[in-house]
Amino acid sequence: MNRVDHIAGHTFHGRKGSIENAFRYSVDYILLDPENTGPTPALFTVNGANVTNWRDRDHGGEPGKGRGAAWLREQFHDLGVTQPNRIMLLTQPRVFGHVFNPVSFWFCFDAEDVLYAVVAEVTNTYGTRHSYLCHNPNFAPIQPSDRIVADKLMHVSPFQKIEGAYTFRFDYRADRVGVWIDYGRKNGGLIATLTGPRAALTDRTILWSLIRRPFGARRAFALIVWQALKLKLKKARFRPFRSAPVPDHAVSRVREP
Repeated sequence: MNRVDHIAGHTFHGRKGSIENAFRYSVDYILLDPENTGPTPALFTVNGANVTNWRDRDHGGEPGKGRGAAWLREQFHDLGVTQPNRIMLLTQPRVFGHVFNPVSFWFCFDAEDVLYAVVAEVTNTYGTRHSYLCHNPNFAPIQPSDRIVADKLMHVSPFQKIEGAYTFRFDYRADRVGVWIDYGRKNGGLIATLTGPRAALTDRTILWSLIRRPFGARRAFALIVWQALKLKLKKARFRPFRSAPVPDHAVSRVREP
């Protein structure tokens, strides 16, 4: 059985363009096999109430109505993509019943346990979600130096347009995880990163996280609002939410070379 890992990570966001803004915060993520979590600490539960927990319904499909890994396998089937032999999900856990994940990542491994696809599940503060299936040509193994490009299709930040593209880079190791996203558009964009070491999730790490970063995702949401206020004060243009046309599938493919 697979253990649940704790990622005591750091996230960095740096805005491009004429109005600059950057921040770096510590964050707590978990890395788990959503189909086979194995034993968990007393303060963490899968699909049940606890101080911290994780639920299938928070991922895969509409927020709050998701179906977890079953949804991902359904999308792979519809897209004609080989089913993963193993899935690992990198996400923030629920803390005292609340969660908000701007982006979670489904790492997909083949029968040789080689990383061949990553689904970036993006959720905005308006409750809209879209996912990007990241892979190399012919689903070749994903290496840390690979750069995978996907067109932006959903409104995320009210201070950014629905245009341009994301360039993803992934570094998945036994002892750490790293994700880099370079969003580029004409005269703007941003760089976002998430990196941190892997260690077994324990009651001690949960308690220490609650002391250092109380309220979990509520804290993350508050920090998003704070940065939005700073951008407003800097006279960044605010764009009201609107939906953009997306493919028939809830998951869009990356650009093919």
